[in-house]
Amino acid sequence: MKRTADLPDRPPPVVGFADRYLGGFVDGYHTHDRSQLSLFLGGTVTISTLGRSFVLGSGQGMWIPANTLHQANCRTDLAFQVIYVDPTLPEAEDLPCKMFDTSSLMRGLADEIIAMRYEFSMDERMTSIARLLVGEIRRARPIADRLLFPSDPRLLRVCEAIAAQPGDCHDIDHWAREAGMARRTFTRLFQQEMGMGFAAWRRRVRVVEAASRLAAGQSISEVAFDLGYENASSFSTMCSIGPSVFPPAWCAQGR
Repeated sequence: MKRTADLPDRPPPVVGFADRYLGGFVDGYHTHDRSQLSLFLGGTVTISTLGRSFVLGSGQGMWIPANTLHQANCRTDLAFQVIYVDPTLPEAEDLPCKMFDTSSLMRGLADEIIAMRYEFSMDERMTSIARLLVGEIRRARPIADRLLFPSDPRLLRVCEAIAAQPGDCHDIDHWAREAGMARRTFTRLFQQEMGMGFAAWRRRVRVVEAASRLAAGQSISEVAFDLGYENASSFSTMCSIGPSVFPPAWCAQGR
């Protein structure tokens, strides 16, 4: 396992490596004293921070600020690159956690850093590379396909249960009882905390889960059945009203 703890005693401000994980591997919740840039070259992974969960695939990247508690759940075999960045690097200050599409420039800059291993000094060239890479991350448009979770412990318990079993078809009355609330109280509090209704949030859970399963190679019909849809047509309707995490061809297959 490669983490910031494995780095030399006095590493340069930016260091990196390339690695592969097997599908099913879970890197449990942990933190780094450096900010982490992950670039995914193949496979699908779910990265969770407190209150949010992101599904990433090939061609996407994730920036995690220093000391952010997070975990990674490999949905498939995963190929990736990681760059650890000293949070005191001026360009990296106040850069928030975000997911984005990677560019060829980002990948090329990451390749240069990784090729240097750990034994190099931050000369003018490497300083320029580090600043340009972090600048590109700052400029990258964030992708919004993430799950948000409530802070209320009763709602959180319900949302975690649904996220664990996205195909569950219990109605809102069932989940209100699970939360120990009247239906009206449950729906009002859910809307207040999440900025959306319960049904819309559960649909988002299914969209994000479906994106992960399709990227892993499951068929449209398999995903539709596993997530509680009667047929692929119903699933395609869900695609059209969910967040834009699907390549158009995936949804078109179900129509």
